[in-house]
Amino acid sequence: MNKNQESQPLSRQQLKSQETKAKIFNAAKHILQKKGYEELSIKNICEKAGVSNGSFYHHFRTKDDLLSYYIEEQPNINPDLLELPSNIQEAKTAIIYVYLNYVHYCQELGVKFMANYYTPKNQSLNPLIRTERPYPIVTVHNYLEKCMNAGIISPKLALEDITTDIRMIVIGNVFEWCLKNGDADFEGNMKRSLETYLNGVF
Repeated sequence: MNKNQESQPLSRQQLKSQETKAKIFNAAKHILQKKGYEELSIKNICEKAGVSNGSFYHHFRTKDDLLSYYIEEQPNINPDLLELPSNIQEAKTAIIYVYLNYVHYCQELGVKFMANYYTPKNQSLNPLIRTERPYPIVTVHNYLEKCMNAGIISPKLALEDITTDIRMIVIGNVFEWCLKNGDADFEGNMKRSLETYLNGVF
């Protein structure tokens, strides 16, 4: 997409589509927060959002596809931050920043939403079948690959192993925060654990 296309205002249809997607997502968010994953059926979501099943399937393929949509709502990360770093420390700082950004977004959504979102039943968390959304781990994977190709970092592990480890560290931190009902140093724990891991890998 070029800059001219980006600057064009959205059409009425595009705005209506965005509005419907937001309605569906907000309905799902409400159900997750108040009733939990077990009550998160497409029927319940549509009833809460006041939309038809057809409208749901126009925007999302499955319930888990809808759940992965919440990632798109994250505050954007400044792309300059993810430009090629000049040294290893800059690379580590950028990766940690991506996840501190994620921490802040989780805090905005609230403990109840995240506690119900992070369930093994939620297949949008499964990296093997993940839909094409701008997941933090995808951003970090691409960034690490760029750094490795440029010779800025030479990790002791394979790229796939590193991204798997990071994903597990992040899940662990989210789970700890939810387990303590928000009474944990979410940001501090995320920063410390990622720093410790990254210092050991490159």
